[in-house]
Amino acid sequence: MAKKICKGSQESEDVAHFAIASFMEHERGQELVEAKRGMQFLSGIIWRSFNSSTSEYHSIYRQKNRMHTLDSTYLEMPDDDYDLNQDLVTGAIQGILEDMEADRTDLWYRATLFQMYLQNPNFSELARKTKIPRNSISHAVEECRNYIKEQLKIQGIEYDI
Repeated sequence: MAKKICKGSQESEDVAHFAIASFMEHERGQELVEAKRGMQFLSGIIWRSFNSSTSEYHSIYRQKNRMHTLDSTYLEMPDDDYDLNQDLVTGAIQGILEDMEADRTDLWYRATLFQMYLQNPNFSELARKTKIPRNSISHAVEECRNYIKEQLKIQGIEYDI
């Protein structure tokens, strides 16, 4: 609809997104949908946004005939920060910890202390907070770490925590 109203302009997608956001935030949006007049209202928003020099879209995005565009060099840059393997391992570890927490026996205890340790890697401080002896916490964290390693190995994932 936006491509037709905007006559194939490169702005059509931006106008469409703006119009949809405006429609969703409109106080009478749900009422218009229930009355089956939502598309008509949305097309009006698109038309006014694209064609009117006093529209909110024009004021915010065109700013008196000055179009702002994204520098395409940022789109061409590779995403070096994302590591798929690390993401898969993290997901597997989270799943193992969730299973351990559901156990409600010694696995729950180990998983809970391990997650607390991840948030604050200081055994002495954890001992003060939890009133659990420092050595008990360190043993539980180490047992949890070993359990996670075993589970990862069972799943065919080689990773050292």
